[in-house]
Amino acid sequence: MDFELKTLDWAGAANEKGDALVVLVEEGFKPGADALSRLAADAIKSKVFEAKPGKTLQAWRPADIASPRVILAGCGDGSARRVHAAVHAVAASLRSAAVRRLVVCLPREAGAHAVRAAVAAAAEASYVYTSTKSKPESREIEKVVIGCADAAACQDDFTAARGAATGIELARELGNLPPNMATPTRLGEEAKRMAKAGGFQCEVLGPKEVAKAGMGSFMAVAQGSEEPLRFIVLKYQGAAASEAPVVVIGKGITFDSGGISIKPAPEMDEMKFDMGGAASVLGTFRALAELKPALNVVGLIPACENMPSGRAFKPGDVVTSLSGQTIEVLNTDAEGRLILCDALSYAERFKPRAVIDIATLTGACVIALGGVRSGLFCSDEGLAQALQSAGEVALDPCWRMPLDEEYGESLKSNFADVANVGGRPAGAVTAAKFLQRFAGKAPWAHLDIAGTAWKGGAAKGATGRPVGLLVQYLLGQAQHRPAPVPKAGKAADRASKAARPAAKRDKPARAARSRATAQGGARGT
Repeated sequence: MDFELKTLDWAGAANEKGDALVVLVEEGFKPGADALSRLAADAIKSKVFEAKPGKTLQAWRPADIASPRVILAGCGDGSARRVHAAVHAVAASLRSAAVRRLVVCLPREAGAHAVRAAVAAAAEASYVYTSTKSKPESREIEKVVIGCADAAACQDDFTAARGAATGIELARELGNLPPNMATPTRLGEEAKRMAKAGGFQCEVLGPKEVAKAGMGSFMAVAQGSEEPLRFIVLKYQGAAASEAPVVVIGKGITFDSGGISIKPAPEMDEMKFDMGGAASVLGTFRALAELKPALNVVGLIPACENMPSGRAFKPGDVVTSLSGQTIEVLNTDAEGRLILCDALSYAERFKPRAVIDIATLTGACVIALGGVRSGLFCSDEGLAQALQSAGEVALDPCWRMPLDEEYGESLKSNFADVANVGGRPAGAVTAAKFLQRFAGKAPWAHLDIAGTAWKGGAAKGATGRPVGLLVQYLLGQAQHRPAPVPKAGKAADRASKAARPAAKRDKPARAARSRATAQGGARGT
């Protein structure tokens, strides 16, 4: 979809050619002398239209207006959230109305956040999934012109919203693909193609490389499936190499049967959406390629299926993670945390300034927050505030949840360092406490998107969340970058080189321990 930002008052909007013109009218609207003002004022005076949220009125070929179809849409107080709702509703209603060029005229006092909201809403409402349909419906709306009082003042937000919309759409498309197509191998191929086109680095590790690295917990989850695992590493460098990156980690369970702790049959098809975290990382990197912010970002995606078979890991198995911590598996349907914990340990090698993992992790978070806000768990006040603020600006909100030490008590095990579940009470919190054990020294945040990554029912489909939140957060970090870290002196270089042999000696032992753990799980030891 193509977007354009223009400076348009209502008189200018009346002369803007399009298949349809949407005029957002806020409460307290004061009419001018132009044709659109007269139309809106007459409709309000006649009580056939109100500027309240959800109210609309369509007119066909009104006098002195270039577009044949005009829709007055109430947007209440004109806030970004109201603008988003109004544009989304109208754009959705026009999907089959032969509208190719849509003009959206924002309220006179609307600012940059309203522009951002209008772009996001138009892109979201006009999206059509076509990949696996024999006779797909094409996307009707091809271009959207956003008219505001001062285009120059809103340009940065418009550019950011357009870039985020591109990433959100990619995340939705990947999430909506069926699990026999969106395999771990396919995700790795998509990442490589995107990296080549976007000018950043991509490395995809297979089973041998993952075993050599020592990711025993990740390997245990993957061992029950015929589909080979993939560990995807993306590197976007928009700043000096000396600047510490932000690391984003996405859970990539491309289908989750629950494993031996198998899920109920109803709605199990929706477990193709369990790679929503991985899709959001790929979508975020798609946006980074377009926006090119001045910061460094690393993306990590552990991708595999969780399937029941003769090789599958079982309740009671003990696996060894990359960190060296042992984990007692009490429920194989709590697999997401088992692949994320190894990715969190892997992230430490990048010496990150912050680490954020994103996962469709727990049904408990859906019970707590529904589908409105993602759950946010965070070890650092500054990071938590930055993510919450980014979510509000992007209309992709999250809500901070607790991480009290007492919640970790239920994860104690008689047979390993930690159990992978802690019972039903506070399930989203105990899952986060499990992950916190594997987070390194850098500020860490966990986004549980189980309630927000997709919708069920008649509107079933991926939402692309929280790409909007992540992109906005990263753009904010690019504007507030820390000073570059000075290069180490010769003494530090010598110390670093001296440490390498020891690390190399330890690596084979760790890999062997990991292989033994994974094999032992399959043999029942």
